[in-house]
Amino acid sequence: MGIVFNAEEILEIAEQIERNGQNFYKKAAENSTVEEHKKLLNDLYEMEVQHEKTFAEMKAGLDSKERESRDMDPQDQGAAYLRAVADGHVFEYKRDPSLELTGDETMEEILGTALGMEKESVVFYTGIKDMVPERLGTARISEIIKEELSHITLISKLLVNLKS
Repeated sequence: MGIVFNAEEILEIAEQIERNGQNFYKKAAENSTVEEHKKLLNDLYEMEVQHEKTFAEMKAGLDSKERESRDMDPQDQGAAYLRAVADGHVFEYKRDPSLELTGDETMEEILGTALGMEKESVVFYTGIKDMVPERLGTARISEIIKEELSHITLISKLLVNLKS
């Protein structure tokens, strides 16, 4: 049967993704000597803090049945995706990307890494949206996806500006 995920485990993964983003943006901001860059990175950090709180609230709202098992996925697509995440084939959500920062990265390199992280989170949140009970706020996951997409747009624009 393989790995089976419940809503609590899915939300724990989502919280970890947000903590990874927080760690990355915080360390990158601490390493930055340019005030404008430091502010941007701190703003992105704060957004990730809010996302983690949202997922923690959703997790706190789970009932005992939702903590035990997940709703059936007739085509097993969601479960297959989550197994790939858990096995590290999609992305390593347990890996703290801030540990790779040396302080010597250019803003372009930092933003490139951030862009990849934001894209990975959108893919993950899109994949889990149908696996979290609607009463817990799949609409909130949709809002987070929109915000992460806005991060992608913002970071992409910043990268273009840095290159020009």
